[in-house]
Amino acid sequence: MSRPQPMQRLPVGVVVERRRSRNPWVDFVWRPVAALPGAPDTAPWTVLSDQSDTTTFYAGALEVELYPTSAEYYRDNLATGQPMLWVVLRPTEIEPPFEVIAVTADPNEGEAFTQAGNDLVEPVAMPASVREAVQSFVTAHDVGTTFFKRERDQADPEALARRAPAAKRDDDERT
Repeated sequence: MSRPQPMQRLPVGVVVERRRSRNPWVDFVWRPVAALPGAPDTAPWTVLSDQSDTTTFYAGALEVELYPTSAEYYRDNLATGQPMLWVVLRPTEIEPPFEVIAVTADPNEGEAFTQAGNDLVEPVAMPASVREAVQSFVTAHDVGTTFFKRERDQADPEALARRAPAAKRDDDERT
């Protein structure tokens, strides 16, 4: 089974933060903190800032893929007033410690990534230029679904009524 092709792709750069943990069993806590519009000409895992307990990295670029079948979900994301992108990081067990595997504007897809494995999934603010592109995509592709209320069949009041015992067959008459 093949996956459908996206109608539009929006490049974004991902910024990840490594913060020293106060937990005695974990050295660092990692999390995506921002998405940058476009794909910067910076090598992945370049240090952007290094402070005493926090280091910020440019983790790399990916594309937000937009599908017409998900336009309804993008619309709902935009309607929140603070649209988000969901960034998915997967542990690599080598350096760099994470790989950026997905960035999505679909809240349902973002939630689906949390269901399996030990991927790190965090929402980050959607950049203004990406928000405008997603809004025009929704305007062009959202057909909206009309709500159709199904009518239930009328209940049969006799369905649960007591019935008279079935006539008893006389096995002796057959012999």
